[in-house]
Amino acid sequence: MTQSSGSELRRTLGVGDAVVIGLGSMIGAGIFAALGPAARAAGSGLLLGLALAAVVAYCNATSSARLAALYPASGGTYVYGRERLGPFWGYLAGWSFVVGKTASCAAMALTVGAYVWPGQAHAVAVAAVVALTAVNYGGVQKSAWLTRAIVAVVLAVLALVVVVSLGSGESDAGRLDIGASGGIGGVLQAAGLLFFAFAGYARIATLGEEVRDPARTIPRAIPLALGITLVVYACVAVAVLPVLGSAGLGGASAPLADAVRAAGVPGLVPVVRVGAAVAALGSLLALILGVSRTTLAMARDRYLPGALAVVHPRLQVPHRAELAVGAVVAVLAATVDVRGAIGFSSFGVLAYYAVANASAWTLGSSLRARLVPALGLLGCLVLAFALPAVSVLVGAGVLAVGVGVYGIRRWTAGR
Repeated sequence: MTQSSGSELRRTLGVGDAVVIGLGSMIGAGIFAALGPAARAAGSGLLLGLALAAVVAYCNATSSARLAALYPASGGTYVYGRERLGPFWGYLAGWSFVVGKTASCAAMALTVGAYVWPGQAHAVAVAAVVALTAVNYGGVQKSAWLTRAIVAVVLAVLALVVVVSLGSGESDAGRLDIGASGGIGGVLQAAGLLFFAFAGYARIATLGEEVRDPARTIPRAIPLALGITLVVYACVAVAVLPVLGSAGLGGASAPLADAVRAAGVPGLVPVVRVGAAVAALGSLLALILGVSRTTLAMARDRYLPGALAVVHPRLQVPHRAELAVGAVVAVLAATVDVRGAIGFSSFGVLAYYAVANASAWTLGSSLRARLVPALGLLGCLVLAFALPAVSVLVGAGVLAVGVGVYGIRRWTAGR
């Protein structure tokens, strides 16, 4: 692997820091944004969709942990695909991650704007991107400490929502009846949307060069972060469904705030709104961190401009990659629609993990070693093509553009 001079990162993060970074991304991106659309798709099958998303996420997490222990370098599946399957598949994973997660950054920034100042959502979104890019520029340890504080606030707010909803006289356990009123397709689509909420453990793998003892730290941090997130999601879903029902939850623009209001405690709605904004900030922070590290890895191999493959000598961060990512996200946050950004990002992240599972398939020849990657690969493909048709078409089109860029680069290099 070709690297520019001065491109090595410093290992400063422990298991706790890595878990917190994953939690900050998963919990922030998911529970406030994906629960309503998933309920609209699945109806009474919401909890089935959550369980299916968790199974696919577990397979992906297990595959990612095994690969990260062998290849503890920045870039995540971009590195794994390149080393196990060949340069094209590594490139395709990196392209999916950078483009999809850049769209996800814009979606999270717009979520901040919508909660903080709905009338000026785009302006607030751009300001949030600028501020968090500056935080990441200051060093990964500062990012980890800020993420730790954000996770604590978000978990406290979610705990409040659970307690208020379960203790409400409006709560009706009969609304927890598990069915499939949205059909099998609805359950699969809900799982695809909710999988977007679990995808934050990718940020742990992309920090492979910045954790201490990565062969031990990453395999421990990924399942820990995923397990904690699943418990949180399940508790929140089981608490708010009896209050709103699947139809009410699916029709809510701010489902957790609506649940607190319906539970008879409208005074807590502003608290939940603040918690949602803080959660989105935490997600945005971790997303910018992960995208910039994959950008660094791809720039090292000249799939992106080589000028981005530089680490600041004093701050030990890929400062040019971070500034470039921040600039692109700021432009998107000023112009795009949040729903379109989330739909495309879901398709991209599933394509990314499909490559991760295919890479993990090559690590062993026994049925036991290959079962989890096979289930993960199948799950990613099924959920990706169960997403809304527009998301599938746009996602496939952007991946095709990436393939074209790769082909042009190879043709140019050959000449």
